[in-house]
Amino acid sequence: MPGAAGTVAFVDMDSTVPITCTPAYDAPVDAAVLIPIKAFTQAKGRLRPVLTPEHREQLARWTAERVLSAAGELPVFVVCDDAAVAAWAVAHGAEVLWQRDQGLNGAVDNAVSLLGDAGHRHVIVVHGDLPRPGSLAAFAHADTVTLVPDRRLDGTNVLSFPVHPGISATYGAGSFRRHLAAAMQTGCAVEVVRDRFMALDIDHPIDLTHPLVKDVLPPWLTLLTTNPANPANPPSAA
Repeated sequence: MPGAAGTVAFVDMDSTVPITCTPAYDAPVDAAVLIPIKAFTQAKGRLRPVLTPEHREQLARWTAERVLSAAGELPVFVVCDDAAVAAWAVAHGAEVLWQRDQGLNGAVDNAVSLLGDAGHRHVIVVHGDLPRPGSLAAFAHADTVTLVPDRRLDGTNVLSFPVHPGISATYGAGSFRRHLAAAMQTGCAVEVVRDRFMALDIDHPIDLTHPLVKDVLPPWLTLLTTNPANPANPPSAA
């Protein structure tokens, strides 16, 4: 549960007790989900040592579909600059916000501004490479900024916030701490959620071997990640 304005509530989703206790409140809020997605053919470049271009594209589509499904009944907007991604988004019931040559942060900021102009008061920005996303509606609270860091406490897998005052996107290495610092300047309540499922993403070959990821991988990818000849699977010690 979020805390009062000017405080940060740290919540461990694997525990029934908040890590720190703050005055809690909750209120429903209508939120829009915003998913930035780069060209599927260019996604997951760090996985080149273990996956072919075709497999990387399949993986990017697979995770994006799971994230989109996690939005449930919330309206979904995909921000992109690729025709194939735009066609995929429309086919899956999402609206497209086209942003060319803006970079990730510029594209997200522009998209949030467009959503605000369209009357949306709260936005949930979520990356499209999460293999085990839960219900995104759970991370939207009135007058509250909610952050879900990755399992390394480095990146920001989910950033949920009121459009006004809003938060500028500063994705890249170390984004979680930058977004948290920005959230503390908004005057809103701030909630940091440690969720072992939402914290999972697939950026590096080792991520494919995480037990919670391997549990849900599609069969074709499971075969690849269990192949001893694949560099993602170091040989067992003798």
